[in-house]
Amino acid sequence: MKKISRAIAKSRILILIVAIILLIPSAIGYFNTKVNYDILSYLPDDLETREAQKIMKDEFDCGSLAMLIVEGMENKDVAKLKEKVSNVDGVSDVIWIDDALDISVPKEILPSLVRDMLFSDDSTLMIVKLKDTDASESTEKAIKEIRSITGKQAFLSGIGGVIKDTKDLADKETPIYILIAVILSIIILSLTMESFIIPIIFMLSIGIAVAYNMGSNIIFGEISYITKALSAVLQLAVTMDYSIFLLNRYDEECKSQPDKTEAMAVAIEKTIASIAGSSLTTVAGFLALCIMELGFGKDIGFVMAKGVVFGVICTITVLPAMILTFDKLIHKYKHKTLLPKFEKSSAFVIKHHKILVIIGAIILIPAIIGNNNTEVYYNLDESLPKDLPSIVANNKLKSEYNMMSTNIILVRDDLEAYKVDAMIDELKGVDGVTSVVGLEDLLGPRIPQSFIPSDLLEKIKNGGYEEIMLNSEYKAASDEVEVQLKEINNIVKKYDKDGLVGGEAPLTEDLITIADSDFNRVSVASILAIFVIILFVFKSAIIPILLVLAIELAIFINLGIPFYMGKSIPFISSIVIGTIQLGATVDYAILLTSRFKEELALNSDKKKAMTIALQSSSRSIVTSALTFFGATAGVGIISDMEMISSLCTLMARGAIISMVVILFILPGILLLCEKLIVKTSKSFVECVEGGKEI
Repeated sequence: MKKISRAIAKSRILILIVAIILLIPSAIGYFNTKVNYDILSYLPDDLETREAQKIMKDEFDCGSLAMLIVEGMENKDVAKLKEKVSNVDGVSDVIWIDDALDISVPKEILPSLVRDMLFSDDSTLMIVKLKDTDASESTEKAIKEIRSITGKQAFLSGIGGVIKDTKDLADKETPIYILIAVILSIIILSLTMESFIIPIIFMLSIGIAVAYNMGSNIIFGEISYITKALSAVLQLAVTMDYSIFLLNRYDEECKSQPDKTEAMAVAIEKTIASIAGSSLTTVAGFLALCIMELGFGKDIGFVMAKGVVFGVICTITVLPAMILTFDKLIHKYKHKTLLPKFEKSSAFVIKHHKILVIIGAIILIPAIIGNNNTEVYYNLDESLPKDLPSIVANNKLKSEYNMMSTNIILVRDDLEAYKVDAMIDELKGVDGVTSVVGLEDLLGPRIPQSFIPSDLLEKIKNGGYEEIMLNSEYKAASDEVEVQLKEINNIVKKYDKDGLVGGEAPLTEDLITIADSDFNRVSVASILAIFVIILFVFKSAIIPILLVLAIELAIFINLGIPFYMGKSIPFISSIVIGTIQLGATVDYAILLTSRFKEELALNSDKKKAMTIALQSSSRSIVTSALTFFGATAGVGIISDMEMISSLCTLMARGAIISMVVILFILPGILLLCEKLIVKTSKSFVECVEGGKEI
């Protein structure tokens, strides 16, 4: 390792040249990595709801469904507009009343079911079938063109529109997220470090690591929009520690080693082990997300684990090269840090350590209650601004046509007509169902199928399936729709055991079921993984339990706060925040415990050992936590996307809460459990030999 460290220190110019050259393939990879804006697409393919989606796309040429509300327009003009929309690339069909009846027929004599579904006061409703899936490029272009054709008199609702608006908003805001994170991190580092140049060097080094990570995402083909929006900010936040570790060690070595290059070589050699150990817990936390059944977990888990690895590599190669290159500038712009020496706070914590532990235990109870009762939402549209075109259209559909969710039922096309009629009658009787539209409903009184135009028949019967549309007044992801869907599924299966129910509401129900399971699975996996790493690092049976408990207290407090504030959080937050907070901030606990272990071997008093450990660790912990806070809090404040805002707010708050728990509660826990730690640990000593025990 000495030879490698020395080679890195001596090759700073070559390293910087190679680092800059590698930015070219990174940029190519970044611009060629696709982005997925559809969270529901991460559901497993073997679900019945996904199967229904596939059948609709393959057999009915309908990968996505949208509702087009047209206001203040004569029927003849609506028919012309329908023709224009039908000719848009990506649109497979547009269904309106003129598919079954002449537009000259007064709407008053239409079957009430059809009239209520397609007409409301001064507006009418068209059903637009799009060839490709909600998040496809084809659907995005089609939605853009439809909006352009229809103008302000029409409103296009549906998941495809929501995803299109999400994409536009995310693409606009993501660069701002990175800019805000960088600016706030530089400000915080400038105040907490001893040079104004160091923060800029840190940002450049981490920026290169971020570029490598984002460019290498091309190996996955595509990433989610949430991963794209957050990965740079999150990578900056969780890997900043490594830069601080290296710089502190370099400054320390410079005091005893006049040659800067040699001092850096020693710093790299001595820092690699601690950086690797620190990064292991963070990587373990992110990789725990990969066991999620929801594909999104693998997406963000692999991307962020890879980002941490790039962060480590750049910290021991690019950062040393930059520090040595700009060493004179660093010293030229040195200043006093605003951080105190933490002598008074350390003395306070040691003096009142028992009371602080009791306070922590008392806080744990309401924290757990809050954590277990925080309301979670699953609807993507709830996380978006209310003035987006898709949200306006969705709300109009709900208020004017009482359509909160639309489901598609698929049954065998050879199912006897009387059974289909009986099934539809039963479905109409389900609470919350506003309409069930089958072939007979569109045509009014019974008409033999031989009389029905083949093109109309193919819209409803094709590929061995008959399509039935069911509209509900219940919103997707609501308690009412959960009960309703169970009843609908039971009725459909009664008449056709292979019948399927698809649509936003059924897909969202599957999302809820899987997300709840994933939450428990990921929590256990991340705790076990980090437990094993700490066990290996300290060779102790009790220390992993104490450190994980301390961070879990911080996590419970963080996730419990929304409950007491009366706020709901996106379902993704409840799954990933605990894992990210545990993996990213357990380093604070490891740093403090490691220093306590060292001081126990040098001091005759465990309280003195902890005082020194606290004083020496506090600055690094506070700097790291504040940087994490700065990188994420700004995004949480400025983002118009509630999902991104909520995730970043929780991460920012989590960093501060973890810092407080580690600096004020963990010391007391370690002091109270010192005897137990010594007895159950291989390398802990009970103060120095001959020392007195307090």
